[in-house]
Amino acid sequence: MKVCIIGCGAIGSLFAAHLARLEDVEVWAYDPSEPHVDAINKSGLRLTGLTDIVVPVNARTDATQIPACEFGIIAAKTLHTRPAMEATAPIFLDGAVCSVQNGIGNEEIIAEYVPRVILGTTFPAGHVTEPGVVNHDTGGKSWISPFLPKPASMDEVNKLADALNRGGADIVPMEDARGALWTKLIFNSASNAMGALTRLPHGVACDQPGVRRIMRELVNEGKAIAAALGVTLDSDPDALLDYGREKAYQHPPSMLTDVLNMRGTEIDALNGGIARIGKEIGIPTPLNEAMTDIIKGLEYSWREDEWRNLKP
Repeated sequence: MKVCIIGCGAIGSLFAAHLARLEDVEVWAYDPSEPHVDAINKSGLRLTGLTDIVVPVNARTDATQIPACEFGIIAAKTLHTRPAMEATAPIFLDGAVCSVQNGIGNEEIIAEYVPRVILGTTFPAGHVTEPGVVNHDTGGKSWISPFLPKPASMDEVNKLADALNRGGADIVPMEDARGALWTKLIFNSASNAMGALTRLPHGVACDQPGVRRIMRELVNEGKAIAAALGVTLDSDPDALLDYGREKAYQHPPSMLTDVLNMRGTEIDALNGGIARIGKEIGIPTPLNEAMTDIIKGLEYSWREDEWRNLKP
């Protein structure tokens, strides 16, 4: 079985490492970072932290050098979903691609490029510490299911889940994983936005009473949207915030990492996605709208060359 990881950053590397442990799986990876790709090809992909292994992965910055694959797992940030799929679509002419990305809207983009799509969401977290090396910060389950209206078969979902589980992951194959996806979406809408704005790691942010109160209200808005859509959450996102505080006290949310490095964030797929659906179905989401607007303003502040000499 051949599997291509699309975006071999922190999360993609975790999935790649699980699969690369197996003798019956050939793992390829597409990532635009030449130093990261070169290091993986030279010395293998190394995980530290919760997992301490080095595994071989065929990494490339040029997708045309990757052979046809039965499965893809895309872990790129949501703002890179379309260019990533434009580059890798020829690899999956008869394959299925699984999203393990944050937020909503990724599967719809993927479906424009490949014949079959697997919806997914994941709770494990990590961060790249140097080229070729990823620290496995926290563990947890991942959930995958066919994505309508362009689904992979349940047999394909089970086959991918089986390989990942044999490699040490904790994957739950389902007929419908939307409940898990929305649980993670709502959790992220609170933890990422407030982490990015306060510049505090998850647990420290949760310990600030005012910050925690706003997190709870963001969660409540997300719950209202999920209920209106008929999505049954698989757990309480507010309780997950406290669970995350215990398990990943010093973990910086991915959006905080983006802000510290002045990179584009996934705000449109997180709080922006909740706010967008709220407008479509007539449910107000003022806090999620505010988070979206503030983060977008913060992103614009990094483009100083565009506004420094503007006059009113």
